[in-house]
Order: sequence, then structure tokens, then C-alpha cells
Amino acid sequence: MPSPIDKPKTRRSFLAGGAAFLATPALAQQVPDTSEGYSTPFQNSTEVERDPSEVVRHNISSFRALDWRPYFDNTKNGAVLVDISSRALHFWSEDQSIYKLYPTSVPLTEDLTRRGRTSVIQKVVAPTWRPTPSMRERNPEWPSVVEGGAPDNPLGPLALYLSWTYYRIHGTHDTRKIGRRSSNGCIGLYNEHITELFDLTEVGTQVLLI
Repeated sequence: MPSPIDKPKTRRSFLAGGAAFLATPALAQQVPDTSEGYSTPFQNSTEVERDPSEVVRHNISSFRALDWRPYFDNTKNGAVLVDISSRALHFWSEDQSIYKLYPTSVPLTEDLTRRGRTSVIQKVVAPTWRPTPSMRERNPEWPSVVEGGAPDNPLGPLALYLSWTYYRIHGTHDTRKIGRRSSNGCIGLYNEHITELFDLTEVGTQVLLI
């Protein structure tokens, strides 16, 4: 098996390798130095495939460790920063002893993208997925509900509900979505990463999308 730092041959291998690298204890515990819609498997991503070398250059900048201070006044209750452009989620614990960096999926278009400050208002295990009214209007063939725990549930095993209606940070069983413009507004993580973030966050955790 190639080392995570070997040059990836495909976009998928790069994302998988990057995720493994970022999940290492050294980075996971590093202290910094200084939304309408759900994502869904029923809609194919419209993003055009790029040359692998372009993907690598893009994602190298995506996984830079950041300092929380340019984005938050404090880290009370923990802080989550979602960078839509770099497709990355950053987390700092309240005492700043834990720092996490995860690759994400992001909304398909700017129309579906919301930016600004919000917070975690609910933590849900095995969330039930329901398309929004506008999603049903655009895609009447979609199911009206997918129960929690179903293998095709777009929200995966866990979800952090934000104060904005319909917006979530959640897992996904479709790992092809990670690192891509592939959602209808939500932020998706690998299931192992949402499991970790779910344990670290609490109701009241600050969230900023930029």
C-alpha cells in the first residue's frame, strides 16, 4: 500500500490518502501556532472532471492547518470553520488542545451555498432524510422520506443540525462525494470523520461557513 505522501494516481486515491494522513494523531491533536438543501445520492454531481494534476494542486491548499483567531473571537463551546472554496472543515476544541481538519463535500452551486455564522442546535443519531419542498418540485421522482439507518440515507449515520433551516453537517455512505461539489446545501464528511466530530462537538458549538 503506498504511503499517504506518495503522489496519488487518481482523485479518489488522493482524497482517501489525504483523509488518512489528516487523521493521524500528530495532526489530530495539533494546537494552532499563532444553507436550502440536503446532499443526496439521487442527484448526480454536475462538476466536470479535471486533470488529476489540477486536483492535487487544488487540494494541497485545502489541507493547510489554520489558526482559529482570524475567524472567531473565542472558542467557547468549540468552533467549526467550513471553507467552501477549499472543501475543508476545521475544528478547535474550547480549550484549543484539539484541532481537526477534514475533507468535505460542498454545495453544487452558489445558489445552494450559504455562508455566515450559525451554531449546532441538535445532534442526531441515524437522522431521517426528507427532501425540501423545492427539491421535490425539481425531482418529483425522489422518495418523500428515507428513514435513518437505511444504506441509501443521504445523511449517513450522524448529523449536526445547524440553526439554518435544512442545513446540516453530516456523514455520507457515498464517499465519491467528498472533495466535490455534490450536495444541495449541506456539508458532508466521511462517516468515520462525522463520528469523530460528533463526539467532539456539542449543542452550542460555533459554526462559520466562508
